[in-house]
Amino acid sequence: MGLGQRDNGERADDVGDGDGDSGGARDGGGFGNGAARQVVRVLPGVLIVLGLVFDLLTPPSFTGSPFFSAAPLIAAPLSSLRATALTGAIASLAVVVLHALNGTTWKVEAVTELVTVLTVSGLALLINRVVRRSGERLASARGIAEAAQRAVLPTPADRIAGLNVSAWYEAAQADAFIGGDLYAVQDTPYGVRLAVGDVRGKGLGAVEAVAVVLGAFREAAETEPTLECVARRLERALAREGMRRDSLDAVEGFTTCVLGEIPPGTGVLRLLNRGHPEPLLLHGDGRLAVLAPAEPALPLGMGELGAWPDRAEEWRFPAGATLLLYTDGLTEARDRAGAFYDPADRLRGRVFPGPDALLSALSSDVRRHTGGGATDDMALLAVGRPGEGQPERRRTVPVVRRGEGE
Repeated sequence: MGLGQRDNGERADDVGDGDGDSGGARDGGGFGNGAARQVVRVLPGVLIVLGLVFDLLTPPSFTGSPFFSAAPLIAAPLSSLRATALTGAIASLAVVVLHALNGTTWKVEAVTELVTVLTVSGLALLINRVVRRSGERLASARGIAEAAQRAVLPTPADRIAGLNVSAWYEAAQADAFIGGDLYAVQDTPYGVRLAVGDVRGKGLGAVEAVAVVLGAFREAAETEPTLECVARRLERALAREGMRRDSLDAVEGFTTCVLGEIPPGTGVLRLLNRGHPEPLLLHGDGRLAVLAPAEPALPLGMGELGAWPDRAEEWRFPAGATLLLYTDGLTEARDRAGAFYDPADRLRGRVFPGPDALLSALSSDVRRHTGGGATDDMALLAVGRPGEGQPERRRTVPVVRRGEGE
């Protein structure tokens, strides 16, 4: 079957067409990785046993010394310092015992083998220490990255001004927490305002641009009376910071973005699209509408190429409907045959109990479509107007890095 999502006892309809169970694939992959780790962890002991058997079953001219030397080296990067030392001690003891049984304890070959195993065991202890220090530094760096992610791109509250909200972010770069995509949701005097965008480029420069856009949006969303004014504030912020910072390209840098506004109690949705993929509106009965702008507009940061008035457009936002905004990491995801992922086609006719179930199902369906290999950052933001029988709370969705859950 296609991807299904279960959250807090609620069921979402499947996304997909019968190509296999994504969740099962991920579970199987996790089991395979765990089994492989267990095999590697017991491998030093297995090598010592093999060395003993080999030495006992072969003539005295043959030796199991290579097995004994390999055991502490394999234990070094995977085990504790104590376990590595114990492995080296057992391997050395095995050499002594075998030569004692053969009556060759003081022969040159026996001494040479023992010195070799002791030397390799000492090197294994050194390797273990280096690996542990590197792991501690990596853990510290990951902690800093997580703190930066929470500061730059915090997870929105699950309920804002009566709307259910869910966000999902996946960075394409391995072990990355944030990249060049952004989202924001904010309750303001003008209603709930939101933004989803994609900064040109990758790396730290893109993250810095994300921080600039989000900072400008959070301030402008509170004070500017219209979405058009918010867009102009973002444009000025990018131009200003592009001149001040070398890491921001003032000439070629740009950000595609959708700005949204949901005034309270009106059932109205306003959107202003600056060169970004069209949002989708999923109705409670399975109908789906693509919210394409009447006139395409250039992305933020490209104001020098032309001047035109920004115009926010209005759509009905009925109870039970869910607004889905996303970056091009979703629509540019390809399968092995090179076919792009089409969220409108995959979601049309499907019904989900809430935004969280929608994003969980969608992200998993993309993983199955691509085989787990994301090539671009992907940000998803879903905002739903609760209808009768729909949940008011959701489970928090964590930021997911590439490689997790595959």
